[in-house]
Amino acid sequence: MNIRDDLIRFEHSLNELIIKYDQYFLGLEKREPLKLLDEVDRFARKYQPAQINNAMNRFRYTNLVARLNSYRQLWNKTLRLIEDGKISRGNGLRTRTSKRKPAGPEPIVSSEVQKIFDDYIGARRSCGLPVDAITPDLIAEAIATQKPALVEKYRCDQVEFRVVVEDGAPRIKARPKS
Repeated sequence: MNIRDDLIRFEHSLNELIIKYDQYFLGLEKREPLKLLDEVDRFARKYQPAQINNAMNRFRYTNLVARLNSYRQLWNKTLRLIEDGKISRGNGLRTRTSKRKPAGPEPIVSSEVQKIFDDYIGARRSCGLPVDAITPDLIAEAIATQKPALVEKYRCDQVEFRVVVEDGAPRIKARPKS
């Protein structure tokens, strides 16, 4: 085998090793891919003492070895954190499964939302901005999530929302209602 073929196999094995370690840390693989790591290590050591005359092959080889070393540091750090109990394998899958929205405050009265929505759409059209993705529900959700923080910030019972155009873009502004 020549150097170019070995480098192709080295790169393919390294990519496969990266995928296997990712699967191991996600909990999809039961065991650490030590055999594949040993194979990739053999590729990395094969041309270490030898002088590679072709600059392109030497660059590719040093790049692959550096990439392997970077990933090895990441894997060792992750394994250390797992051993210390700071993280556990499989956390990545559990976080993706929950699609429920957190329970938030109720949207404000629909007539207020509709007025703000109409004003906002009118302001976006006057500025030449697209309005397709904006819905009354989107405006109501944004207002409902920000309203409690604004009431706390201004130390008032109610907050009034209005639409203003600043720097060529419409914005929904809040002010305390007396």
